[in-house]
Amino acid sequence: MNENPFLNDSYRTPFETPPFDKIKSLHYMPAFLKGIEEQKEEIRKIITNPNAPTFENTIKALEYSGEMLTRVNRVFSGLISAHTNDTLQQINKDISPILSKHRDDINLNNTLFFRVKSVYENQANFKLTDEEQKLLDDIYKGFIRSGAALSPDDKDKLRKINEDLAILTVEFGQNLLAETNDFTLVIDKKEDLSGLPEGVISQAAITAKELNMDGEWVFTIQYPIMEPFLKYSDKRDLRQKLFTAYFMKGDNDNSHDNKEIISKMTNLRIERSKLLGYESYADFILERNMAKKPERVMEFLNQVWIAALPAAKAEAAAQQEIIDREGGKFNLEPWDWWYYTEKIKKTKYDLDDEIIRPYFKVDNVIDGMFYLANQLYNLDFSSRTDIPQYHPDVKTFEVKRNGQHIGILMIDIFPRSSKRSGAWCGVYRIQSRNINGKMVTPIVTMVTNLTPPAEDKPSLLTADEASTLFHEFGHALHQLLSNSTYPSVCGTSVPRDFVELPSQIMEHWTLEPELLKVYAKHYQTGEIIPTDIIEKLDNTGKFNTGFITTEFLAAALLDMEFHSLTEPVELNIRAFEKAAMDKYGLIPEIKPRYKSTYFNHIWSAGYAAGYYAYMWSEVLDSDAFQAFKETGDIFNKEVASRFENEILSKGGTRDPLKMYVAFRGKEPGIEALLENRGLK
Repeated sequence: MNENPFLNDSYRTPFETPPFDKIKSLHYMPAFLKGIEEQKEEIRKIITNPNAPTFENTIKALEYSGEMLTRVNRVFSGLISAHTNDTLQQINKDISPILSKHRDDINLNNTLFFRVKSVYENQANFKLTDEEQKLLDDIYKGFIRSGAALSPDDKDKLRKINEDLAILTVEFGQNLLAETNDFTLVIDKKEDLSGLPEGVISQAAITAKELNMDGEWVFTIQYPIMEPFLKYSDKRDLRQKLFTAYFMKGDNDNSHDNKEIISKMTNLRIERSKLLGYESYADFILERNMAKKPERVMEFLNQVWIAALPAAKAEAAAQQEIIDREGGKFNLEPWDWWYYTEKIKKTKYDLDDEIIRPYFKVDNVIDGMFYLANQLYNLDFSSRTDIPQYHPDVKTFEVKRNGQHIGILMIDIFPRSSKRSGAWCGVYRIQSRNINGKMVTPIVTMVTNLTPPAEDKPSLLTADEASTLFHEFGHALHQLLSNSTYPSVCGTSVPRDFVELPSQIMEHWTLEPELLKVYAKHYQTGEIIPTDIIEKLDNTGKFNTGFITTEFLAAALLDMEFHSLTEPVELNIRAFEKAAMDKYGLIPEIKPRYKSTYFNHIWSAGYAAGYYAYMWSEVLDSDAFQAFKETGDIFNKEVASRFENEILSKGGTRDPLKMYVAFRGKEPGIEALLENRGLK
């Protein structure tokens, strides 16, 4: 116990970063249990306080309770996603129901709720700041939404539902990771590599070597490995095999199948929502989002769907024309889309990813992000090699402004079997001020799964992958530039359909010519990306957007279909998904970006009834970027300062629409989104 890093008052590391080099698996469970006991004692002191409830002795005391539990949970949750193993996964299974019970013990405590309610009803007596009023409102309504006002019998029902959901959530994620790691496409004939770029072949050889399969080539269903195969492989049967393995993750009727888990989770969410007085889980979730109601989300999604579907159909027809012209004698299928789209792009624009990649060395892209942050927000990033890291791939940077420490940024870029798929931004410590008012600086982590280096080349990214880095960097800036007091309303603690604004606005800069000329340099010669390639990138900016928009919307609509159900029902997941897509007229050549059984966002990552948020936020980010463009200077410091002061620094301390209007001077409209995607 004395050697457990979590049980010390603070980490003995630079900036009190997690001591990953000293944390062992055996440390987690004792630290979790100790953290739970400490928070229980802190809650006991609140509810036994003989003084009348005040903001200070109830709300603030509650807000700062559980510091140790938060510390261990942030590290554990980060590694479960980014660098897991069998031991951590077992701990996750064991601790999830314990944490669920602990949360319920707090949220369903009558005495604690009555104290919170008393402060809420008498808030006019306490001279609260705007941030304190927002915190009080969030905490009080959080208790209501967690079942504090339910009868004892209903509270018992809710506890069981929460426990079951906690276990199922863990099982879903573990099944998905296993399914992703279990499949490999092994090629042993060189002729089966036809069409693939040399870099892709080289990477497949490295993967084979790592698996003790020298002389062969191995492809996985990690997206940065799969996508170039689908784009370039001339072997249609192999494209079908790889795509089908990807699309059928969690739906193979084996020990890692997720269909029954989804059915159970859907019905448990319905039961939970009904207990709390809501028609559906979507009603429950959206109440605290900008959208407020499922009807408003559906109206929005349908508006974009109506614009996007004809474009997708036209793109499919153009591809079928190529197939027919080449004598293919088959109909376009989902595993053909990337291949024939790439052919069209090459013919129409004389551009493909292999022309672009040499100018997008990952280190240069990171330099470009940092340059942008310096131009907009006067931030400086310096590499730190003295800070412990959880994996050798992690790059760590100290962030300063005017010589003053702002925070720590960790970037973890490449796929591996211990990391879940996708890209995300998290924190090992959130910006806040401690209970004594002292500034606590953030420790932020960006995690992606981008093209890894080959034997003879560094990591060379596609334009889309570069955009992914800029996206996650936007989330990181939201954390790094947060300047609030209370942890619950700092950083990205904002409604789900607002949180993507700071990330998605950053994507707009990725391919801006002024920035490309700073960071897009040939990895061998150092030559700045030629003007003609920049022009081609600009010309392809709205290429294939029918597909891109439609496959996204199909997933968002599928999410809403599941979570708009109002009564528990016996679900056949395959049939439900097909009926949902038929309802909206999704063409067979396109599959939803996420099929139900690997839709991690909505079953395991907090985006249930919220996947629409990416598109919703694009309405905001498309309009917000215009604020820079309208000045004629994409690095306009005055606009950036306003964006920081009104949005990035505020966290969740104000209503999001009010924050946006304070920045932009008006509410956004859908027109900017449609124009941004070339659908208008």
